[in-house]
Amino acid sequence: MSDLLEGAVCGVDGCAPAASNYFAPATGARTTLAIEVISDAICPWCWVAKRRLDRAIAAIASDVTASVTWRPFELNPEMPKTGVDRRAYRSAKFGSWQHSQALDAQVAATGRSEGLVFHHDKMQRTPNTIDAHRLILLAGQQGTQDGIVEGLFAAYFNEGRDVGDPAVLADVGASAGLDRARILAMLASDEGQAEVRSELQRAVNLGVSGVPTVLVDGVPLFSGAIRAESMEAELRKAAGHVRG
Repeated sequence: MSDLLEGAVCGVDGCAPAASNYFAPATGARTTLAIEVISDAICPWCWVAKRRLDRAIAAIASDVTASVTWRPFELNPEMPKTGVDRRAYRSAKFGSWQHSQALDAQVAATGRSEGLVFHHDKMQRTPNTIDAHRLILLAGQQGTQDGIVEGLFAAYFNEGRDVGDPAVLADVGASAGLDRARILAMLASDEGQAEVRSELQRAVNLGVSGVPTVLVDGVPLFSGAIRAESMEAELRKAAGHVRG
């Protein structure tokens, strides 16, 4: 596979090579990093990036303690609440079903190198992800975001499930330790809607146009599923622990 999309970042128009980092590291070394990842639950490169970020954080663990908070982004902001047929939507978005399948094959190949299995053939719908982001927000309040984010990626990309469906979201949440009734009650209300919309606007204000985008101290550090070694280097620079 070409390296062109090795560190891809995905936006509303599709995926492209990642932009260069544009973070100004803080002065002086420190032992903690507050990391935020702006992501969408149906961004395939965000799943790859999650694996690589996990490895990067493990690599710096002896020097730096990192916390990770997941923030929302919508790849398809005009998506109907109930989602749409994936084949029809992707064919229109990318010009043909064949081109869509070629893009799927690229990310699947990279995913295999990270131990991820994509089953694009199982994916029937492209969902609206606002409710998935509301679930991630709820998980953040209960300290279980990592499990929820991982569960959403696996449900969509590996199992082909509709992560816009409240029942599927309840399954993902319950598997990660959240109360199913609590999840369904939230999804049946407006809880979390304003907060998610506010965070979506924050991403716009920060100039984020594609995901994954990783922030440190609220400032964008890098975008794209760049290699774990590159992530480690960027995190070390941000913490002031630069290796010669």
